[in-house]
Amino acid sequence: MRAKIFAVLEAVFLAVGVLIVAPSANPMVTGQTSSPFQATPSPTLTQQGKSSTAAQAKPLAVWECTTSWYGEDFDGQPTATGETYDMYGETAAHPTLPLGSIVRVVNLRNHRSQVVRINDRGPYVEGRELDVSYQVAQELGFDQRGLAKVRLELLKVPPRPASEHHN
Repeated sequence: MRAKIFAVLEAVFLAVGVLIVAPSANPMVTGQTSSPFQATPSPTLTQQGKSSTAAQAKPLAVWECTTSWYGEDFDGQPTATGETYDMYGETAAHPTLPLGSIVRVVNLRNHRSQVVRINDRGPYVEGRELDVSYQVAQELGFDQRGLAKVRLELLKVPPRPASEHHN
């Protein structure tokens, strides 16, 4: 079991490292394809009040997974970062992403999205890769179902502290 977890961790960190070092390996795809590297344009308002389309920041990595939510039983408990869990916050738990990572979660069923910060570890149920707060599950529209198939877009990875750099 430890070897499997280590292999998954190693693969995720290697993939993120490659995408950061070689940004050309993360192309932007336009159109309605199901590419894992798709970036969706979002409408913005110009100074004249007219709507225009500006591409969002290109994600560092994109993948699909099953997510669940956690709420009242954990509300007020410490998270892996040491902060207090708030079931109404815009946070999530992931088993391997660096704590402090910023991820856009897109519900594939209704296309609602929410940007969250990874501040905890979990889920600890096989087949699930992300646990979002109750509030995020409500925003994404799966609080009643409990589970959702989502697209994760890794937007930002926090810098490593100087003590972790190895020369």
